Amino acid sequence: MKRAASPLLMSLAALSALALSAAPAHAANAWIDFDGPTSFASVADYYNGGTDSAGASGVNLGVSFSGSILGLVNDGLADSPSGNYFSNAPTMGGVMFNNLGETGLMNVAKGFTGEVSLYYSSASALASAVTIYSGLNGTGSILGSFSLANNAQSGCSDSSYCHFDLASVSFAGVGRSLVFSGGLNGAIDNIALTAVPEPGTYALMLAGLAAVGFVARRKQSK
Repeated sequence: MKRAASPLLMSLAALSALALSAAPAHAANAWIDFDGPTSFASVADYYNGGTDSAGASGVNLGVSFSGSILGLVNDGLADSPSGNYFSNAPTMGGVMFNNLGETGLMNVAKGFTGEVSLYYSSASALASAVTIYSGLNGTGSILGSFSLANNAQSGCSDSSYCHFDLASVSFAGVGRSLVFSGGLNGAIDNIALTAVPEPGTYALMLAGLAAVGFVARRKQSK
């Protein structure tokens, strides 16, 4: 007759399942939609548990921006047929832009892995670029990059930035910063990346698996 699993074994199995669900393959994505920062204010620490340069408080995703990265919200004052700075963005609450002529930085102190994706609308005369670096503030090794071609009014003209495309790049290693070239003249929305898990995640996963294996071996030896 098959014996039912003991409550202890079932609890440890549940712990292991929970740990596995928190493993790197399922690490929580950081999704930065720029729907909260103040228009024409530096995004700054809005996504780092702090505020933007206008004092608006955001969430703590461990992501910070240099002073040249600004929020942009439609206010009906733009010199366009719709009165908007941008249209047809994936999330219309707000976008970011880089103060033209300055290099923009996005830092993720804990690091990110695998892939970076974003939506962009670029009015740059020449293709601008986003580059992934292994260190903060655009230092260390270049892990990947992608160009943002001129697409801002591809098939539309109701605002300065009315057409958005998805761009992404996969890379090896751990990135800690994104650099937006000083020639970027456009809007960016919905930056997505996978943050490196906390060290405690690995410890929990290993502890759960070890405990389940230990109990299973004890049952087999009886």
